[in-house]
Amino acid sequence: MSDIRISGLTKRYARGAAPAVKDVSVTVEDGEFFVLLGPSGCGKTTLLRAIAGLETPDTGTVHLGDRDVTALPPRRRDLAMVFQGYAVFPHLTVAENIGFGLRMRKEPRADVDAAVRYAAGLVQLGDYLDRYPSALSGGQRQRVAVARAVAVRPSVLLMDEPLSNLDALLRLSFRSELKALAKELHTTIVYVTHDQVEALSLGDRVAVMRAGEIVQCGTPMEVYDRPVDRFVGGFLGTPPMNMLPGEVFGGRGVAGIRAENIEASTTERAGALAGRVRLVEPLGSQLLVTVAAGEQDVKILTPTDFPAGDGADVWLSVAPERIRWFDADTERALAG
Repeated sequence: MSDIRISGLTKRYARGAAPAVKDVSVTVEDGEFFVLLGPSGCGKTTLLRAIAGLETPDTGTVHLGDRDVTALPPRRRDLAMVFQGYAVFPHLTVAENIGFGLRMRKEPRADVDAAVRYAAGLVQLGDYLDRYPSALSGGQRQRVAVARAVAVRPSVLLMDEPLSNLDALLRLSFRSELKALAKELHTTIVYVTHDQVEALSLGDRVAVMRAGEIVQCGTPMEVYDRPVDRFVGGFLGTPPMNMLPGEVFGGRGVAGIRAENIEASTTERAGALAGRVRLVEPLGSQLLVTVAAGEQDVKILTPTDFPAGDGADVWLSVAPERIRWFDADTERALAG
């Protein structure tokens, strides 16, 4: 079994300082692709490092399967880690980089060679085994780092923002490769990112962190469609969820509405919110339109042939079931 159970974990870096991770308890299921998502400084990397054994918690425990590994060093935890930097050895070939961990374990040469070929094949590096990192692109070097982690056949694979140093096109292609790789490996993966698109597209479940705590944990669509508070609603989504005072749509508290759930018309409609187009931003397949509605700016997504430009009058409507209501004081989601 390679599930991960974290119970009551707290980590401070200085006495009296606010905890980097605060009383976190969560279970990652065996074979799950689990994403820790949040802004910089929220504690997600600290939590990952605690799982890896690179940080010792002040309180709490970490179990991998049926083993309490809280006090064990990283080498005894049967896991591998891929960092934000490529961390490949420039003086070693691709094959030597991939097989490095196995050679340190003094595995038989034939087993090392077989594992290297297997891992290289998974990340499409089979034709590059004799090359040195200097002859590789950034994406290929990151593939080497992933293959090196995969080659040791860990029960748990930890990834700390592995795509952040890649350009946009490489991130897109590598993201698809990681998703396919996860299905092939059947390994428990914990993946840290601040990129919501990565989190939603890769994770079986996503844990959104803020100020050292897990605010919400659920499937990608659960956290996107039913955020538990205004922070989650505002952090997830491009553009972020619109937050409008309740009186705008005749409800209570604060109305959270996704841009894609607002319908815009250039003709007046009964019950619709009147506004004026302030800005139109082409996104390729859609338009991102900013509408001034009273004192509020509302972001909506429309088809590219939407007939209203800057300064045009529009009317906005939304189905009641698409509105998410939040308490104006606590910012927590309201039932219903």
